[in-house]
Amino acid sequence: MAVIEELIRKESDGTISFGNYKLDVKSKMSDFEHEGDLYKVKTYNKITKLEKNGMFVYESVPGTAVFHLNMKENEVSYQVVGLDTAQITLELEAEKDYEIFKNDSYLGKMKTNLGGKLVFSVDLNEEEKAFIKVVKL
Repeated sequence: MAVIEELIRKESDGTISFGNYKLDVKSKMSDFEHEGDLYKVKTYNKITKLEKNGMFVYESVPGTAVFHLNMKENEVSYQVVGLDTAQITLELEAEKDYEIFKNDSYLGKMKTNLGGKLVFSVDLNEEEKAFIKVVKL
């Protein structure tokens, strides 16, 4: 399955894609400009991490490839590919309830912590992208 060879890129629909879980060595790209914001990505087979304007956005352990990350006020959606089960952490609004969906199947409701972190696990594989949607209640 595809990875993001250039580590991060803009998509024609206005979203971004990032991450390469096939790398054996940590790689990073800083100061990637998109819609007035600066992004930094660190990625390899053990972890993928994205920051926006110096603030945490996304992390997966082990590493993943994320396609079409779309962050709206009340919803985050993206497609993700990886080799195995990944623990994903998103930075959202603190102490709020969110519903999590994978391929339109309801995974459950979770509340972010005081720092706004939402942590969940998803089973992934290289053969197909999993569509993840996180909706604020």
